Amino acid sequence: MAAYIIAQVSVNDPGAYETYKKLAQDAIARHGGRYLVRGGETTMLEGNKEPGRMVVLEFASVEQAKSFYHSPEYSAARRARDGIAKMDMIVVQGV
Repeated sequence: MAAYIIAQVSVNDPGAYETYKKLAQDAIARHGGRYLVRGGETTMLEGNKEPGRMVVLEFASVEQAKSFYHSPEYSAARRARDGIAKMDMIVVQGV
């Protein structure tokens, strides 16, 4: 069953964030994931928290999504992101 990683990102240094994006993109592809949402315009429909940058990834399963997250490739991306962006990330099983 498909699984989705949903991330809300606040970027402090857009120039340095480009390195993270490249490393993350390579790790996602290597682990069979694909982008469904990557940035783009957001509009708040309900609530009062501005969403910021949103990313939605699709994987074949929760296990595959977790494997991506804990992989050496994505660990390198997370290290590159340290101090330049704050990210809240969850994985959720699809229907």
